[in-house]
Amino acid sequence: MEVAQVAQILLDREQTVSVAEACTNGLLGYTLGTIPGASRFFPGGVVAYTGGLKEKILGVPDELYETAGSVSREMAIAMARGALELTGTDYALSTTGVTGPAAGRSGLPIGTFWIGLAVKGGDDAAIEIRVGGDRNATKHGAVRAAIDLLGRELTR
Repeated sequence: MEVAQVAQILLDREQTVSVAEACTNGLLGYTLGTIPGASRFFPGGVVAYTGGLKEKILGVPDELYETAGSVSREMAIAMARGALELTGTDYALSTTGVTGPAAGRSGLPIGTFWIGLAVKGGDDAAIEIRVGGDRNATKHGAVRAAIDLLGRELTR
């Protein structure tokens, strides 16, 4: 689903979404902000590239790094839930993954991402995706997947 379609649904329902981004470094928030009137459905979010910020700002438990890892379903959900609770929005999206050019500490292949979705009064979810290409392409692929995940939630 296109970001403009997601934005229109949120605007029509007077609902909001926030973000918690690691690997996409603000690209998801930027993409939501390209829509005119974005401040009515997107109050903002957190770019928490390193673990310390995930813990301090988003409330991600310290032990999650040891038990699940920084690129995991559990991390994506914890980040999304933290953003939802921090901002008070109806939905929150999160991104965590391996953008390249090196695989990083997770040991996962480049282009591996977990996208999280937290829903106010609902169930949290996360999807794993694989995106090919260079660092820029993998980030854009993760953003597309996040927008699509929210779009599926809004239209189910």
